[in-house]
Amino acid sequence: MKTYRIGVIGLGQRIAHVLSAMKEVGWSLDVAVHVDPAPVGAPIMAAAEIDPGLEVATPAELFARGPYDLVMIGSPNHLHFEHLNLALDAGYPIFAEKPIVRTEEETLALVRRLSGGDLPPLFIGLVMRSMSIVREVIARVDSGELGKVVSIDATEHLPPEHGGYLARNWRRRQEFGGSYLLDKVCHDFDIFGRIAGARPAKVASFGGRSIFVAERADAPKTYSDGQPAYALRDAGWSSANDAFHSDMDVTDHQNALVEYANQVRLSFHANSHVALPERRWYVAGTDGTLLADLVRNKLMIRKAMDRGKPERIDYGGRTEDSHNGADQSMARDLLATLEGRQPFPVTPFESMEAGLTVMAIDQAMTEGQMIDCAPMWARYDAARGA
Repeated sequence: MKTYRIGVIGLGQRIAHVLSAMKEVGWSLDVAVHVDPAPVGAPIMAAAEIDPGLEVATPAELFARGPYDLVMIGSPNHLHFEHLNLALDAGYPIFAEKPIVRTEEETLALVRRLSGGDLPPLFIGLVMRSMSIVREVIARVDSGELGKVVSIDATEHLPPEHGGYLARNWRRRQEFGGSYLLDKVCHDFDIFGRIAGARPAKVASFGGRSIFVAERADAPKTYSDGQPAYALRDAGWSSANDAFHSDMDVTDHQNALVEYANQVRLSFHANSHVALPERRWYVAGTDGTLLADLVRNKLMIRKAMDRGKPERIDYGGRTEDSHNGADQSMARDLLATLEGRQPFPVTPFESMEAGLTVMAIDQAMTEGQMIDCAPMWARYDAARGA
């Protein structure tokens, strides 16, 4: 079996989990070199018995110690564009965590680069593309079982501990992570665009901070079982001590409306502090309806004229982070792609289009008006040379 020599830029918690999943599904790994001034993913690596390799101070030093079979980028989002360009210059295959970049300007610059020249393959960690339930949703839509997709209603509601982590982690700041939706649910908007089969034409959004604010600093800090709240997870690099007194400037709840160019309509509701966690997609078509419960890993589907019981599929394998085995599936997908057995489930361009969609939604929220997406897509297509 081939042993993959890997260089890691940004040994954070997420990349450490991905590497652990790679080992779990059978990769032969040699993490040769990493660069990270504060590798908060090190305990996760140690638990998985993965040596993090030689620590160097800069990406330039890392590349000087090549070659690599794979370079993995897990740095905070505001560094992705810089690190991606360095990795593309080096010429080794790249795996980068989502979101691929943080702004429209970075997106357009990366599109121009990826659209020309002979470059190494770039794989983006939109892990939901590898989930069995998501693959089934896409397959059912593509088969025509639902008829023409008419509307989508979707949610992502986080339990208090997860929301509190985000309020303390570097993702709380736009300068580091972009927006809450960009970092947390670009996954979902990638799939929504795939289900709709079109790009957004118009978007509107409302959101703000009403949960993790100083006015709620006296909120209960203990769960009913006596466990302390809002502090069970290490918040990692550039963390804040208190979810209610941090310098957070992203939303903690947000709603969005999207009208796609083919008249499919989407409503989306996100909240980072709920007692009943939910990540649900309700897809209504002319001939049938589908309900995907991504937290409980269950799918339900029925034809519009069918009065019998709906078809139900329980994928099992539920995990605390609701990835439900997706990290392991993505690790298998990545290995199969590097071995030439199948294409990776998502392209960098699909990732960037999902990112631009969320950026337009955030613009609509900030400006308090509906946004016409046509000028944005014109800029994107011009950058891509379409």
